[in-house]
Amino acid sequence: MSQDHTEIAVIGAGIVGLSVAYHLAVKHGRTRVVVLDEAQPMTLTSAQSGENYRNWWPHPVMTALTDHSITVMEDLARRSANRFNMNRRGYLLATRETKPDALLEQLHFGYGEPAARSIRVHDTQVSPSYKPPLTADWETAPDGVDVLANRELIHTHYPDLAPDIATILHIRRAGDISGQQLGQLMLEEMREAGGRFVEARVAAITQSSANSSFALEIEQAGARRTLRADRIVNAAGPFAPAIAHMLGETLPVTNVRQQKIAFPDRHGAVSRPMPFAIDLDGQTLAWTDEERETLATDPTLAPLLAPMPGGIHCRPDGGDRGTWIKLGWAYNSEPSEPSRDPPLDPNFPDTVLRAASRMQPKLAAYLGKLPRDRRHYGGYYTMTPENWPLIGASRTPGVFLAAAFSGYGTMASCAAGDLCARAVVGAPIPDFAKSLSLARYDDRALMDELAALASRGVL
Repeated sequence: MSQDHTEIAVIGAGIVGLSVAYHLAVKHGRTRVVVLDEAQPMTLTSAQSGENYRNWWPHPVMTALTDHSITVMEDLARRSANRFNMNRRGYLLATRETKPDALLEQLHFGYGEPAARSIRVHDTQVSPSYKPPLTADWETAPDGVDVLANRELIHTHYPDLAPDIATILHIRRAGDISGQQLGQLMLEEMREAGGRFVEARVAAITQSSANSSFALEIEQAGARRTLRADRIVNAAGPFAPAIAHMLGETLPVTNVRQQKIAFPDRHGAVSRPMPFAIDLDGQTLAWTDEERETLATDPTLAPLLAPMPGGIHCRPDGGDRGTWIKLGWAYNSEPSEPSRDPPLDPNFPDTVLRAASRMQPKLAAYLGKLPRDRRHYGGYYTMTPENWPLIGASRTPGVFLAAAFSGYGTMASCAAGDLCARAVVGAPIPDFAKSLSLARYDDRALMDELAALASRGVL
């Protein structure tokens, strides 16, 4: 076996791992950085991203994390002439509740002290102060949240939504990007600063008792060799638990398979300026009697007859001149072992389309008639019980984590890379970031607080 030596080995070339390497090499001058992955960058979970971002979560720590990440993304957008197509029409969180008190409480708690001045309520039929998202320009978009609490006002601005939608939370510091282009930009700048990407599988890791360095046994092009590293960053996405196991650790995470579909909107069911819309309400799908009878006989399909959770989402894809739309629904909650080729449920496209049609009725035109050139894809939500990421020092000295980004890896990647890189080099971190490492499990008061939350922010 040949041997090599690097200062820092980042395991995982998804958007989070690339961000860690970018910040280490470009922002902190640590040029002896190697990113390892058995596949090409951005080809597993990062390739299945919805590519959305938002700054609202039902807890101020996660709001601070995503706010920080969006700020870093905005700086990259300015420096690169918006190479990754950042836009900001916002998120529309829709409900049929006329007085969603619990939801509004989460909204205020999530934004913390600034909530009083950043949340604007519009409860009349006409509201001149509400600014609809007529442009995707993120630099001119408003901040904060607009609460639309009048059906006539909602219908005026969003006529394609179902008429029974009674309240909308319009999160304004939110939108979408090209995750692939953002990842490629960080990879290129990391390489220009001296970092490397190596396509190789990490087969084993041992730690030297003499100098605390690590020996990574890697498989590359059918051959094995040893790569020595002074420090390791575990950013292996759904395979982060397996990497931790090589170091004798167990991470408090599970992998849950989720799916999406995308297809050309030939019927114009979703207007191009429409923000990313999410139906928060649970529902029971509208099956015919014949369909219900068929589903009831199959144990794997019978759960589709029961009440389902909310969180159905839809957005235009490809910008104002695009023609595609994306639909997603994270209703699966069963943990599974990760795979490089996640299995897909052939019933998912019809299921999510039925649900989305309740929020945007024009989508019903595609029931049983989805275009043949549709795309059905899936990946994993790698989740801690509280749905917070793991960023910072691991239990093993010299090992750091950037893991457990359950469906929000794209939006949190820039902050995750910055915060993890700071932990690696010993730079100061913001106060909110202290609750994002494994050390939070030693804070009983915080864990009790998180266990009592009504929402974990899963959308």
